Amino acid sequence: MAQETIFSKIIRREIPADIVFQDDKVTAFRDISPQAPTHILIIPNKLIPTINDITEQDEMLLGHMVIVVAKIAKQEGIDESGYRLIMNCNKDAGQEVFHIHMHLLGGKNLGRLVG
Repeated sequence: MAQETIFSKIIRREIPADIVFQDDKVTAFRDISPQAPTHILIIPNKLIPTINDITEQDEMLLGHMVIVVAKIAKQEGIDESGYRLIMNCNKDAGQEVFHIHMHLLGGKNLGRLVG
């Protein structure tokens, strides 16, 4: 069984976070150590530890997360200039909190990562 994380407490608003979006499926909040002018984490309200733990039943949830990313990018004014969306899986990729999440980064030229 998956272990509850700090993100679970943010979802339930038990600890403070700068939440920019929340519905019954996902929560989005500003990263406390931003790597770009806009750095927002988008997390499912359902605890899924890693990308490897996603099941076919989560397909609609992941699609909803991407739709929310696009809405937030527009709300933040970075939809036209561009943004980067990153998900890490497990320790070697840099995953620190084992509750899947997308990093939405933008607000400056992020440079070429992969093409």
